[in-house]
Amino acid sequence: MTVTPSTPARAGRPRQQRGEGQWAKGYFTPLNGNEQTKKDDDGLNVRARIENVYAHRGFDAIDGGDLRGRFRWWGLYTQRRPGIDGGKTGILEPEDLDDKYFMLRVRIDGGRLTLAQLRAIAEVSEKYARGTADVTDRQNIQLHWIRVEDVPAIWKTLEGVGLSTAEACGDVPRVILGSPVAGISATEIIDGTPAIEEISRRYIGNPEFSNLPRKFKTAISGQQDVVHEINDISFVGVVHPELGPGFDLWVGGGLSTNPHFAKRLGAFVTLDEVPDVWAGVCGIFRDYGYRRLRSRARLKFLVADWGAAKFREVLETEYLKRALTDGPAPEPAPTYERDHIGVHVQKDGKRYVGFAPRVGRVDGATLAKVADLAEAAGSDRVRTTAEQKLLILDVAQERVEELVGALEALDLQVRPSVFRRSTMACTGIEFCKLAIVETKKTASNLIDELERRLRDFDQPLTINLNGCPNSCARIQVADIGLKGQLVLDENGEQVEGYQVHLGGHLGAQTKEPTDVEDGAFGRKVRGLKVTAAALPDYVERLARRFQEQRHAQETFAQWTTRASEADLS
Repeated sequence: MTVTPSTPARAGRPRQQRGEGQWAKGYFTPLNGNEQTKKDDDGLNVRARIENVYAHRGFDAIDGGDLRGRFRWWGLYTQRRPGIDGGKTGILEPEDLDDKYFMLRVRIDGGRLTLAQLRAIAEVSEKYARGTADVTDRQNIQLHWIRVEDVPAIWKTLEGVGLSTAEACGDVPRVILGSPVAGISATEIIDGTPAIEEISRRYIGNPEFSNLPRKFKTAISGQQDVVHEINDISFVGVVHPELGPGFDLWVGGGLSTNPHFAKRLGAFVTLDEVPDVWAGVCGIFRDYGYRRLRSRARLKFLVADWGAAKFREVLETEYLKRALTDGPAPEPAPTYERDHIGVHVQKDGKRYVGFAPRVGRVDGATLAKVADLAEAAGSDRVRTTAEQKLLILDVAQERVEELVGALEALDLQVRPSVFRRSTMACTGIEFCKLAIVETKKTASNLIDELERRLRDFDQPLTINLNGCPNSCARIQVADIGLKGQLVLDENGEQVEGYQVHLGGHLGAQTKEPTDVEDGAFGRKVRGLKVTAAALPDYVERLARRFQEQRHAQETFAQWTTRASEADLS
């Protein structure tokens, strides 16, 4: 790709081309500090220094390139120093924002946990993380207040039960999303678990893919429950008319400040082919991805520039060395059926029970109790979801009601309100150095207020709160997406608040949609911002207008496309 120089070329002189740092085009000289850090030393190598040096000498001994770079390859981010308000987020130097504690992300590919693994996370939470534990919308669990001195002991505990923090962060293949009901769902087209396991075995922690331009997000599911539309690569369950069950291949999705929906390549991939095709797409990203500017280093920008046809051609000719089979698009599926909340029948006749903590926030003691309840119900399997929820699998029918009652006594709702079920929040300013506003507590308070004020509201409504523009909580694809920023209140004082996005959604919006790729990003109403204090009033007002004006079978997102700006304000 060529980029127009900042200074216009003189007449008659060829315009100078500036490289994007693509390895495949011979650009191996680092073009920014992040690329230099990765070239200086593979991020995977920092583990030895953590174990042999930093865990003994403490935080102040940590090299800057390791602290704010390579530590991420093992799931470690410095967390935000307490007391620094959002107005200073973009002003202070990293060393001024850094606390001497870490967030540690436990990688949970496919959201799959045994009870021994869940108890190990609970133990680490209670012993080393002040009881913290957040279920993320990437099926991970994040812990806080981690000291570098304790990291080797934490790894020993987690790895002793088959868990890892390897490549949970960094410019690497991140956790692989998988259906939390893989292998048990009565509606599943194909179980993607073997492919997830094989990719993990071959490639996670492998230096072949430990230096990518940016993060690389994967989703593999035999049914549409892992936000395949917004991942770098997704394998979506389909049935080929001659070859039977397999996967449709999508590439180039992602949100943040420049959102893109993934593109279908029109290629059918069998279960056995998935790992090789995954490696081919990841290889294209490694070799052709843009490394000059980190703001343009995600795969979505390359896919947007190339288009689906060229991307597939390069994948087949340069990486797979063979043609892929053409295949069908997946059948449309409503997004509100993706979270698996409630009690459902497995294909073996047992039940699985999905429950909702408050915006993903739990704690170590609660996780330990969940493990005990699952065991008492005859289960050894728990799952995390891409919606900040949890499931217990393999429950005998006669034990369901007792389990449901015990979970709800822990405030883990199996039959939650619309607002508890569908409100999501990122980490926010409490721990995140990029955040501008608080999110978790604000979202929890919002749920309480809406449950009190709108007891009869029963339509699907997603409300996603993000502490900064980066969209970790997927604000652009929520019915009500709230992007944190500082705003002026009625007294002209600068306070925490949100820019409002309305009507975003993934996938189909009706039971009988006509377009499989009919997702949309939320609409920004001109000048519409709301303070955190006024948020309950605003959402209540909006929900009531929707109730009053909606047509039969109309969703909130559909209503926003025809509602006036006055009705949306």
